Amino acid sequence: MRFDILTLFPGLFRGVFEESIVRRAIDAGLVTIAIHNIRDYAPGKHRITDDAPYGGGGGMVMKVEPIAYALEAILGEDLPLRQKRTGLVEVPIVLLTPAGRLFSQAMAREFERYGRLVLICGRYEGVDERVSQLFATHEVSIGDYVLSGGEIAAMAIVEAVTRLVPGVLGDMRAIVEDSHSADLLEHPHYTRPPEFRGAKVPEVLLSGDHAEIARWRRREALRRTLERRPDLLEKASLSDQDRLWVEALRRGETPSQEGE
Repeated sequence: MRFDILTLFPGLFRGVFEESIVRRAIDAGLVTIAIHNIRDYAPGKHRITDDAPYGGGGGMVMKVEPIAYALEAILGEDLPLRQKRTGLVEVPIVLLTPAGRLFSQAMAREFERYGRLVLICGRYEGVDERVSQLFATHEVSIGDYVLSGGEIAAMAIVEAVTRLVPGVLGDMRAIVEDSHSADLLEHPHYTRPPEFRGAKVPEVLLSGDHAEIARWRRREALRRTLERRPDLLEKASLSDQDRLWVEALRRGETPSQEGE
C-alpha cells in the first residue's frame, strides 16, 4: 500500500509514522509513505501557495496551481484529469475538508483495496474549489469539529487503512473485532489481575466456556453501541437474536444468558 500526502507542513509528520503498527508495516515493506511539500510545486520565485479569496472575506485560500502540479508530477500528467473526466478511479485523490463525507471503517476498506491513496491536506480558510472540481475523487472529513488543517486527518486515515493491509496485523481477529468493523462498538476488554480495588472481571470471562463468552461479548457490544452510539444500530447487520437482545436492553432488561 502506498500513501502520497500533499501538505504545506511536512514537518508535522515527523515521528508520527516512526512508531507502532505503521512503522512495522513500513519496515516489512508492506506500506510506503511519501510526504510531498506543496510549496515545492508552486510556480514563481516566492513559491506562493495561498491568496486572498475572490469576493472578499477573512482568511486565505490555498491556490489550485501548486496542488495541480504536485498531483501531475506524482501520478503522471494525464491521470488526475482523466479520472474526473471518465469517473473511473485508479488512484483515489482525497481532499481532506470539513465539507467532506464522514470517514468510516467501510471507507478505509474501500481505500485499502486500491493499493494507493493520495491525501491532500487543506489549510487556512479552505482550498480553491477547482481542486475538487478538477482532481479530487473523494472529499473526506474525520469529524464535526474544527482543526487547523488536514494533516491530523491524513494521519488518522493512514493508520486506519494500514491496519487493513494483509500481513500488517498478526492476528486477523483484531481487524474483525475492532469497534466499527461490523458497525458496532467493541465489547469491553479485561486482563489480569482478576480483581483490582474491588472491581472484578466478569465471571463468564473466567469460565472457559467459549460459546458463552462469545454470546457475552456480542451482548456487551450491542449494549455499548445502544448506550453510546445508537445511530450505528440503524445500519448494523443484526441477527434475529441480536434484535431480541437490543429490544430487551431498550426495556431496561438483562438479556437471558441463553439468548432466549
